[in-house]
Amino acid sequence: MKITDIRLLPLTGATMDGGWDQGFQEAENLHTLVEVVTDEGVTGLGSIYTSLKMCEGALGILRPLALGECAIEPARVAEKLHQSTFWQGRGGAITHFISGIDIALWDIFGKVTGQPISRLLGGRYRDRIKPYGSLLMAEPEVLVPRLEDAIQRGFRAIKMGWGPFGRESRQMDELIVRTARDTVGPDVELMVDAGGSDRYWPHGYKWALTTSEMLTDFDITWFEEALRPDDLAGYIKLTENARLPITSCEVLTRRQAFMPWIEQRAVDYIQPDVTKVGGLTEEFRIAMHAYDHSILFVPHGWNTAIGLAADLQLVAAVPTARWVEYITPAPYIEDLVEQPFSLDEEGCLSISEAPGLGLVWNAEGVKRYSGMDLTPSDL
Repeated sequence: MKITDIRLLPLTGATMDGGWDQGFQEAENLHTLVEVVTDEGVTGLGSIYTSLKMCEGALGILRPLALGECAIEPARVAEKLHQSTFWQGRGGAITHFISGIDIALWDIFGKVTGQPISRLLGGRYRDRIKPYGSLLMAEPEVLVPRLEDAIQRGFRAIKMGWGPFGRESRQMDELIVRTARDTVGPDVELMVDAGGSDRYWPHGYKWALTTSEMLTDFDITWFEEALRPDDLAGYIKLTENARLPITSCEVLTRRQAFMPWIEQRAVDYIQPDVTKVGGLTEEFRIAMHAYDHSILFVPHGWNTAIGLAADLQLVAAVPTARWVEYITPAPYIEDLVEQPFSLDEEGCLSISEAPGLGLVWNAEGVKRYSGMDLTPSDL
C-alpha cells in the first residue's frame, strides 16, 4: 500500500482564542488537517498545529520524500522524514507537518489491521480516562460562568490558563484561584496554567515559587508553564522546591529536545503535543522515556478532534497516564466528529477500540471549517 497524495485542509472560522498575543495578523488559521491518500483506497487523517502558509512550505519539502512510501509503516516513514530534513527543519513547521503525516499513517495502519492505534503501540492499559476541561482564565465575573458550564458538561477536572494570571497583580491571581475553588467545590481537580510561553513573559523562579505556595493552599493539582519555555535551569529548581507538581514542555518538538527535561527531572509531568512534536511515533517514545524516569505523561491538546483522538490512543498505551486535555467548548472538536464525545458519571471519556484513531469524522463539519471535502476511505 503506497502513499499517492497528501492533502491540506486548513481550519478557519472557529479558531479558539488562545489567550496570548500572537504577534502576527493571521491568527485565525492555527490548525491544519492533513489527509494521506493511498493507492488502495484507504485514507488517514492527521492534524497539525501550524497555519496553512507554513504547512504549504513544509509540504513542498516533504512531499517528494513521502510519495510512493509504504503507508502502513508509520514509524519508519516518519523517521525517514526527520532524517532527511536536518538542514530544513529539526523542529518548527517541518516537524509539525511530520506530526500530521505520522498521525494519518497510524490511522491507516489501524484501519488496515482492524486494530486501534493503542494496541498497535503495544497494548492498552486502560479503556477510559479523565479529561480535564481546558479553558481561559478571566476576571471572576467572567470566569465563574465558564467554570459552571464546564461542570454542567460533566468535567470533574478543569484547567484554567493564561488570561490575567501573572499579568496584573498577586492579588488578582489569588482572587482568580480562590473564586475558582469556591465555584467548583473541593471535589473537582483544578489545574493552573500561567502561560509562560507568552511572548515577553516577565517572571522568573522566585515569582513562580511564591505563586506555587499560594496555589498549594487551594489544593491545585499542578502548576503549568510558570517560567519561560527554555528556562531549563529555572524549572529544575522550581520542580525541586515547589510543593505541588510542575508541568511544561508543550512548545518543544522532536523527542531529542525532551531528553534533558526528562533526564534532569526539570518537571514532574511532561506535556508534548502530538500535533507539533512529530506525531504519535515521537510522542509515544517521549512518554515511555518519561515513564522510565518516573515523570508523568500528560498530553497537551489545545488543537482538534483528530489530536484528541490521537491523545486518547496514546494515554491508553502508556502505563501511568491519568488525564487528557479537552478544550471546552471547541467547535474543532465537537463539530468534526459524527458521534459527540460524552463523559460518564465519573467525568471520564471512553477510549475507542475501533480501528485506527477510532472515530468517524463529520464530513460536513470538516467542510464547514475548511471549505474542502474529505476523500472517501474504503476502510
